[in-house]
Amino acid sequence: MLKTRRWVIGGMAGAAGVGVAYTLLARIPKSGPWMELSPPEALQAVQRGELLIIDIRRPDEWQRTGLAQGAVPIDMRRGDFISALNKARASIDQPIAVICARGVRSNRMANQMHDAGIGPIFDIPEGMLGSGDGPGWIQRGLPLTEWTEQG
Repeated sequence: MLKTRRWVIGGMAGAAGVGVAYTLLARIPKSGPWMELSPPEALQAVQRGELLIIDIRRPDEWQRTGLAQGAVPIDMRRGDFISALNKARASIDQPIAVICARGVRSNRMANQMHDAGIGPIFDIPEGMLGSGDGPGWIQRGLPLTEWTEQG
């Protein structure tokens, strides 16, 4: 009986430790040489003509949810991603914000874009569907554009 109690108490303490660690890690800002924008901040910057949003998700994701208003869809898996990105920009110094579903891929791609010498770059860590950073573009009720295969 005593061994069972120790095992139960030890298991509960371990589970609590995992929960605390997860909570703390979720609050650590993503690292990278870029700034983060909330979806409303990104939308306002796009509407002022100050920012280009690149949606790096897959075509099936664009089809399912639509695109953030003003976003240009460029699948991050494209072999010519950087070339397509540069073609979408109004100028070589136009600021770019990267968005994906939940902020994981956009963070990774922002880092790769920085390493390729592209900038200025912003990450939208909430993504389209929301994350630990916030509810996301769709849950905030921000405007969407239907995706068609032409882009």
